[in-house]
Amino acid sequence: MELRHVIGNRRSIRYLDPERPVEIEKIQYMLEAARLASHFGNNNAARALVIHRATASEEQLASLPSPVGGFQMKLAPVFILWYVETNAMDEAGLRLRELVQAGALGYGPDKHKELEETLVPLFNEIGEFLKGPGMVDMDLGQALAQATLMAFELGLGACCQGSDDWSKVERAFGLPESSRIVVVQTVGYPLEDSKAGGQRPRLPFEQLFQLNNYDTPFPRAQNVIAQLEADQLLQQQAPLPGREEEIEAIREKYDLPGSGMV
Repeated sequence: MELRHVIGNRRSIRYLDPERPVEIEKIQYMLEAARLASHFGNNNAARALVIHRATASEEQLASLPSPVGGFQMKLAPVFILWYVETNAMDEAGLRLRELVQAGALGYGPDKHKELEETLVPLFNEIGEFLKGPGMVDMDLGQALAQATLMAFELGLGACCQGSDDWSKVERAFGLPESSRIVVVQTVGYPLEDSKAGGQRPRLPFEQLFQLNNYDTPFPRAQNVIAQLEADQLLQQQAPLPGREEEIEAIREKYDLPGSGMV
């Protein structure tokens, strides 16, 4: 069974080639994948604003966060602002009706009645609550994940950056008050090896997942592990040989900060 193209085997790529432009069509592929991701209630609140370094203004580029990943902001040729359009929840009733019409929600002769008398009023009642962090952010995460897998399929690298204050970014790019930025994603062709130094540390499988109750770890079958290793989805633990030398060569070539943290 070939799994490589289903779930990908990539790490976050932090070192991107500033001298190699990214084709706009490849960004579209990413956005097409994001658009088709699952959205609760078909709300479509997950949105993205693409920033092309070569054509963005100095004010716009200066607004982007860089407290930890400053070198990533210096290198990346493309950034994607992933944000939630909270006003999408104002059309929750319309989106639910579309789902019923498409045969994706409800069943039986009374499904339209149930929709109008129960589901639509419920969503209208809790619409303001749903605009806050929670399920809409989960939907954005799913959209971003599909876009990231598409990016890796196309030979690109990507990494996400956060901020404790997005207001400067929102002003620089003219986002409305109804929008809420969640993360900015750097996108470009990798400078580093696609293995990115090897598998990053993770907590034990049995500590993260349970079955039926909290005290019962989910059973981890060795044959599944063997299959993932055969498909190179489980790789050698970081750091791989030569990793420090690889990073140092990139740092020197592009005059990156000495610590690699700012």
